[in-house]
Amino acid sequence: MSEKPDGSILQRDKETYAIVPRTPAGVLSAEFLEQLAKVVRKYDIPITKITSGHRLALVGLKKDDIAKVWTDLGADVGRATELCLHYVQACPGNQVCSLGVQDSLGMGIELEKRYLGVEMPAKLKLGVSGCPMTCSEGYVRDIGLIGKRSGWIVTYGGNSGGRPRIADVIAEELTGEEALALVDKLVEFYRQNGKKRERVARMVERLGIDTVKEAVL
Repeated sequence: MSEKPDGSILQRDKETYAIVPRTPAGVLSAEFLEQLAKVVRKYDIPITKITSGHRLALVGLKKDDIAKVWTDLGADVGRATELCLHYVQACPGNQVCSLGVQDSLGMGIELEKRYLGVEMPAKLKLGVSGCPMTCSEGYVRDIGLIGKRSGWIVTYGGNSGGRPRIADVIAEELTGEEALALVDKLVEFYRQNGKKRERVARMVERLGIDTVKEAVL
C-alpha cells in the first residue's frame, strides 16, 4: 500500500481520506470561512464537520487532492493522529459569555501556540473554561483550566474515553501567568514520564497523583 498523504486519515472505504485543519480554540475568521467554502465546492468534499474537540474535519477527500486542499486553504498541515497536541478546547469565556469570569479564548490560543508541534508520549487534549460551569470539560481532559473570580483552577489526568477518569485538581486561585507556568511543568512531567502511547490519565494512575504534585508544586 502506498504511503498516505501527510496529515491525512484513511477512511472506512479504504479509498478516501479526512484531514483536520487546525482551528485554535475553535475560532474561525471570516476569511478562513470564505476560503473553506471555496475549497469544499472546488474539491466536492462530501462531509465538513465540527468535531467534539472544536476541530474541523474535511472528510471524503481523494488522495491526489489532499496536498492541493492544504495549499488552497492556506493552512499548515494539521496533525490528527500523531503523538502531539491534538486540540485546545475553549469556551467563549468573559469576552462574550455572561457567565464568563476569565479569558478562556485568550488562554486557549496561548496554550495552542505554546505546545503546537511539541512531541508528546501520546495525544494531548486540553480544555479551558471561563467559569466553573466547565463547558470545555476540563475535568475529563489531559489538562484542564477552569476560571473562577479568584483565579484559575488547573486539573490533570482526566479522560473521557473508554476508561473515563475525573482529573485531579493540582492548584487553585492562580493568576494567568501562574497557570501557564504550572501547565508548562505538567506538560514537561508528562513528556519525561509518560510511556509511548500512554495518555496522561493512565500515567497518573501508574505513578500516583502525589508523585505528580511533588514534582510540579
